[in-house]
Amino acid sequence: MRMWKEFIKGLWKENAVFRQLMGMCPTLAVTNTAINGLAMGLATFFVLVCSSVIVAMIKNYIPSKVRIPSFIVIIATFVTIADLFMAAFFPDIQKVLGLFIPLIVVNCLILGRAEGFASKNPVRFALMDALGMGIGFTWALTVLGIIRELLGMGSIFGLRVMGANFTPWIIFILPPGAFLTLGILLGIINTFSKQKATETCCH
Repeated sequence: MRMWKEFIKGLWKENAVFRQLMGMCPTLAVTNTAINGLAMGLATFFVLVCSSVIVAMIKNYIPSKVRIPSFIVIIATFVTIADLFMAAFFPDIQKVLGLFIPLIVVNCLILGRAEGFASKNPVRFALMDALGMGIGFTWALTVLGIIRELLGMGSIFGLRVMGANFTPWIIFILPPGAFLTLGILLGIINTFSKQKATETCCH
């Protein structure tokens, strides 16, 4: 039961993007298309899951004074693997994402889960936590990418879905469009959550 609880919390209740506002640099910078959001989400998912499992496995052998540098070395190792994998098999996407892949090393979501959860819990719970948080982060970036690409280019994953008369709103694929899209989504989510809490309270 606890394993399911650790997994499910990251999908919505403690979603890194929509509820905790963590990992904002890649969230705002690379979600101008759906494929970029999905690729960054999957790269972060891979690093988060692998680093959380390793941290949970060796936490008792790491001196407390060097735990943060040790976590960063572990995270950097998996970031390098993800970067080289993308460069070998998806070079076009790797070039587009550019510096933001190496910057996963300092993503507060990954370091926060390593320090706040994986280093204090057994491997099985750290794995479920990382899986839930990683999937939650990935779907959030993909949704942002879908909305921005749809409004900014009239397509989703490169496939044209808007009619010939549609005039793209270029602002949505520019940096201000990231803030606009995220702000509107957060407003809708917070309104929905507040309304649901009120209904629950009154019943």
